[in-house]
Amino acid sequence: QGQEKLSCNPKKENGTHVVLCELGNPMKAGAQITVDMELSVYGLEDMGDAITFHLQLRSKNSPSPSNASVIVTVPVEAEAEMELRGNTLPAILVLPTSWHWVEGSQRLEDHGIKVEHVYELHNKGPSTVSGVTLSLAVPHLLGDHILLYLLELVTEGGMNCSHHPVLNPAQV
Repeated sequence: QGQEKLSCNPKKENGTHVVLCELGNPMKAGAQITVDMELSVYGLEDMGDAITFHLQLRSKNSPSPSNASVIVTVPVEAEAEMELRGNTLPAILVLPTSWHWVEGSQRLEDHGIKVEHVYELHNKGPSTVSGVTLSLAVPHLLGDHILLYLLELVTEGGMNCSHHPVLNPAQV
């Protein structure tokens, strides 16, 4: 009839995590109750696609066949929102009409004006992520001509990168 807040205590029992909730004592014979529980479970990243709960109503009175357990399987879905931000320094670049490429030069200035592209990949959560692959295509050739001369690829934050175009082929 009324709603009551249960007193529940988590503990470990036989290597598993158990939550014991006291429903009331004494309970009248033939009483029917409904219990709604909300559980917050953390660290499920490596648990697979479901978690199983074993629910059992136990009485401190003599054992009865009604003390059987019920198995409830709940699907686990990880959710994470990724955000990619990019910036180019300088934002606007105008190549002087008097400039020309000097073939075979080891000077950086003879290959063009330095442009730096910075990309940041952010996990906005709520879950953690692993095994993320970011593919970034950089147009470095226009026909047989060099459009962008790629000097280096630098990463931060424990990421591994592989690159297909040859970086700094003239060793500028």
